[in-house]
Amino acid sequence: MLSSFRQIGLAAWLVIGVAQTAHAGTLDNVKQGATLRCGVNGAIPGLSLQDKDGRWSGFDVDFCRAVAIAVLGDPNKVEFVRLTNQDRLEALRENRVDLLSRNTTWTMERDLAHGMDFVGVLYYDGQGFLVPRAGGKMSVLELSGAAICVQAGSTSERHLERFFARHRMTYRTVAADSFDTAREAYLGGRCDALTSDQSQLYALRSTLADPAAQKILPETLSKEPLSPAVRTGDDQWRNIVEWTLYALINAEELDINSTNIDRLREQATTPDIRYFLDLEGASSKALGLAPQWTVDLVRKIGNYGEMFERNLGKQSALGIKRGMNALWRDGGLLYAPPIL
Repeated sequence: MLSSFRQIGLAAWLVIGVAQTAHAGTLDNVKQGATLRCGVNGAIPGLSLQDKDGRWSGFDVDFCRAVAIAVLGDPNKVEFVRLTNQDRLEALRENRVDLLSRNTTWTMERDLAHGMDFVGVLYYDGQGFLVPRAGGKMSVLELSGAAICVQAGSTSERHLERFFARHRMTYRTVAADSFDTAREAYLGGRCDALTSDQSQLYALRSTLADPAAQKILPETLSKEPLSPAVRTGDDQWRNIVEWTLYALINAEELDINSTNIDRLREQATTPDIRYFLDLEGASSKALGLAPQWTVDLVRKIGNYGEMFERNLGKQSALGIKRGMNALWRDGGLLYAPPIL
């Protein structure tokens, strides 16, 4: 009999083969419809949120808009499709969305067995703990014997079990069927701590009447590289989405932003700046995009740092420090392939 891993691999290649046949030409479809269908969460402040007036905001939302600028020249030509944890991968595979930008962790199993390609890390996340500041806890290692709220069946529950076993600590699980239910249990005093991805904890804290009363402990329990994804089998579309992300990161590294982009276009002399700005049309021709698409991109959405700060960082209610999401030269993990 085939091993479990080989069976997964075989299934993955079968799915990929179907995807290659059925889903080529996403760029043409998006252009013909004049709209990018982008799958998002829609309920996490800072990442993707639709307010009561129907306006969308967030880091994942801005990435959707960035791809719409690259392809259609207009950040408003996006149809945001709200997806749950349960239907997000299927929605992408079944061509109900053109792009998935929904706080989805890049894992080997998803990469191999779901007919999807991850395009690069948009946000480095990790599992953390939210506790009442009044309790005086400074570390997860002080939570032995605590009651902890967690979403049942989630990776957070598995990481929680492994971490406490490794450190020979005890705890009591207060399991919930969703993050919302876990949040309400925590806020209702049924547990001593709430565990989930740190981005969700920061988002939750920003919505409370007294955010300062809650503290996110410093330890990170897991690797949660959040990546946009596209269907397997459409290399041109994958390249466009991938290099849109890399363009945002490289723009920050090159100190190109929404306020200086037009001046740099007129004055650029160095090869790397000229190539990035597509002044000779090399990247636009290779990707099938409009000339100087990166100029339009940065002018209308900004670079990675600008997107981060207004949605997640110091200009936002979340106030997340760059940390792992700082550029590599600044001590973070953020790294894009060079443009030349």
